[in-house]
Amino acid sequence: MPAECDVRIRMYAQMARSRYFEEAIKVAYLEGKQPLFNMAKGPIPGEMHLSSGQEPCAVGVCAHLRPDDTVTATHRAHHIAIAKGVALNAMAAEIFGKRDGLSGGRGGHMHLFDAGVNFCCSGIVAQGMGPAVGAALAAKLGGSDAVAVSFIGEGAANQGAFHESLNLAAVWKVPVVFVIEDNAWGISVAKRASTAIERNSDRAASYGMPGSFVADNDIDAIYAAAGEAIQRARAGGGPTLIEIETWRLEGHFMGDAEGYRPSGEVAALQTRDPLIVYRQRLAAAGVSTAELESIEGRELRAVTDALQFARKSDYPAAESAFDTVFS
Repeated sequence: MPAECDVRIRMYAQMARSRYFEEAIKVAYLEGKQPLFNMAKGPIPGEMHLSSGQEPCAVGVCAHLRPDDTVTATHRAHHIAIAKGVALNAMAAEIFGKRDGLSGGRGGHMHLFDAGVNFCCSGIVAQGMGPAVGAALAAKLGGSDAVAVSFIGEGAANQGAFHESLNLAAVWKVPVVFVIEDNAWGISVAKRASTAIERNSDRAASYGMPGSFVADNDIDAIYAAAGEAIQRARAGGGPTLIEIETWRLEGHFMGDAEGYRPSGEVAALQTRDPLIVYRQRLAAAGVSTAELESIEGRELRAVTDALQFARKSDYPAAESAFDTVFS
C-alpha cells in the first residue's frame, strides 16, 4: 500500500540519519585520542556511547509519536533523540559542549533535553521511567490523549525504579509505554548472568499490563507492536511493556576493548546490520536504487551540516559557568 510504503521510507531515512550521525560523531570523538586512547583529549572529551545497530528500536516506536508526546531515554540516546525529532544542529553542538547546544553545552551527550519535542535522557540507569509515568499522568489529568514512552536497556529491568514505575503506571492506568532495548550486555555483563528470566517482557504480567517481545531487531515488527501499544495508551487502556531484541555494533563506550564479548560476536552482528537489512527489504519491495540513494544523500548532508554547525559554534563564555545553577 502506498501509505505503508511512505512510512517505511520515512523510517529508513530516520535510521540512515541516525547511523550517519553516529559515524560522524565517532570520527570527531576519536580526534586527538589516538594512537594512545585518552578520554580527556580531542574536541569531545569524556565518555561516548554510540547507538549504531539499535536504530530500529527508536525509529519503529517514535514513528507513531507526536511532538506533544513525551520520551525519556538512556545514556545511549542519540538514535532516540533523532527519531523523536530533536533539533540536529543543536544536538550536535551540545555534544561538542558549545553555546548553541540544546543546553548551552552544559549537558553533553548523556543529558540531551529538547522541550520543543518533549525529549530528555539521562546517564542514570532507569532514571527516566518515573518522569515518564509523571508525564503520562499529567496528560491523563489534563484530558489530553498524549502518551509517554520510556526507553531503557535490559539492565535497567533489574533496578528498583523499573518495578516501582511499572506498578504505579498500572495502578493509575496512565498512558505510558515502556520499551526495553535488549542488546544482551549491561556494560560488560551478559544478560544471562544478571537476569533470572529469559524475557523481561514476561514481567509485565506481574503488574497487570500487556507485555510483548520483538525478535531480531525487526523494525517492521517493532512498528507494529509499538503502534498497538500507543493506540491502546491513547484510548485509555493504560501501560504496556515492550522488549526488543537488538544489538549494539560498537562497544559499551568508545574505547571499550570489548574483551568480554565472545570471539566473532561483533562480526556476526555486522552481517545482520539493520540498516543494510532494511535497505535490502525496501529494494525487494520495489523501492528504486535511485530513491534509496537520494534518501541517503539527503540524510548524510543533514548530518554533515550539523557537525559543521557544531564545530563552528563558540564555546560558552567562562563567566557564564554558574548561569542557570541553583545557589
